[in-house]
Amino acid sequence: MPRLTPERREAKRAEIVAAARRCFSRDGFHQTSMPDIATEAGVSAGAPYRYFASKDEIILAIAGDAFRLIFTPIEQLATGTSAASVAALLAASLEALSAETVTDAAGHAVPVEELLRCAVQTWSELLRNDAARAHAVEGFESVRGSIAGALRRGQAAGTVAPDVDPERGARVVMGLLHGFLLQRVAFDLTDTAGFNDDIRALLTGPGQQEATPR
Repeated sequence: MPRLTPERREAKRAEIVAAARRCFSRDGFHQTSMPDIATEAGVSAGAPYRYFASKDEIILAIAGDAFRLIFTPIEQLATGTSAASVAALLAASLEALSAETVTDAAGHAVPVEELLRCAVQTWSELLRNDAARAHAVEGFESVRGSIAGALRRGQAAGTVAPDVDPERGARVVMGLLHGFLLQRVAFDLTDTAGFNDDIRALLTGPGQQEATPR
């Protein structure tokens, strides 16, 4: 049998990840077996093990894509502007969550709905899977630090209230995003634009105008 080129190997790996994501989104992590993933991908039962040591490793890969979708836009805005408001930070992620597809780490288009369903399931994995929790904590702290830094710069520029504690405020911002994600997946909250408008109204208050980031 000819050896797989790196490009072909990456393509086969992506096919297996996509098949696993469909299975996980439809049936859940623990109702899906490696043979189920192989069947969904149209490969032999042993083929997934050529690319992943275990189902948990596939879960980690998909969870990474899911949380990049949620937090990369807000992290990019947080590090790329001098005076982002809280509403602008939230809007950056809500816009990504309202898309039909997103590009994963390998450059493939992925249905957002599948990733979000997997993201919700990943939270329960943090209670039983030390590797998943370690990855999640590392990512969480990285994003929280970026948001806290943005809030400090916003305070200096007058776009964030001076009495906000940036470290706690960053957790509030992330909590709002997690809450929106859960409501979208579990309770069919799909009006992202309306949700975003209400966030801006609640944060700015009556008769106030949100400052424009520089």
